[in-house]
Amino acid sequence: MSRPVFIVSDHTGLTAENIARALLTHFPAQPLRYLRRPFTTDMAAAQSVVREAETLAARGERPLIFTTTIHPDVLNTLRTAPAQVFDLLTENLRILEQEFAEAPRLEAGGHHDMQDNEAYLSRMEALDFALATDDGVGDRQYGLSDVILVGVSRAGKTPTSLFLALQHGIRASNYPLAEDDFERDGLPAPLQAHRDKLFGLTIDPRRLHAIRTQRKPGSKYASIEQCEYEVRRTNTLFARLGIPSKDTTSASVEEIAAGVLALLRQSGRLEG
Repeated sequence: MSRPVFIVSDHTGLTAENIARALLTHFPAQPLRYLRRPFTTDMAAAQSVVREAETLAARGERPLIFTTTIHPDVLNTLRTAPAQVFDLLTENLRILEQEFAEAPRLEAGGHHDMQDNEAYLSRMEALDFALATDDGVGDRQYGLSDVILVGVSRAGKTPTSLFLALQHGIRASNYPLAEDDFERDGLPAPLQAHRDKLFGLTIDPRRLHAIRTQRKPGSKYASIEQCEYEVRRTNTLFARLGIPSKDTTSASVEEIAAGVLALLRQSGRLEG
């Protein structure tokens, strides 16, 4: 039986869920299911969550509740639930208040507001750019890229590009290596002028075979022989040209992106 995990927030709940997942990932043997309850801003909404928790507890499913609410009445109501409640803000805000000698400005979703308009617009522009140069399209814009992800089809290039754009405002393009690319000794023509921007993604052929089989079962594209051939040629290309790369077989998109960001910092193309 999976353990219910409530994500309760007075805004979108993204922060609460990220923290909850970061904590719970250290207990991989625990089966969990996430129940998101965003925009819980008043007593009625909080009481609804408590009733859900009571129903689950009555069935022997003691819930976990992770909350970032700034409303004391909502928090106090949640604490009446037959659940383990994790208040992710109050204690840390109290510590920061003492450190800064300043009362916090309590505002729902304050870190999601539009005050940093320039950063928000930068991320949206980067997202548009990633979509416009996805999967080898828009190669004429590669000169504007911060990084170009290169690898075989289904190695994780697109989700990593979108994550880099949305989370970090990085202009990430991606180029899929196809069979005709392996007939050459060097880089595909669209990439030749941008070698210093390349970051390779590789993957275990068996994992690639499983992913492609879900997409196109029984095809040459998904065959283990084709997957082994493409990955072998890709790894040879990366090694011969000294292209930095990351194995995505068991890596999350966050881990892949962290490798890209480290490269950008080392090259001086990213500050901080």
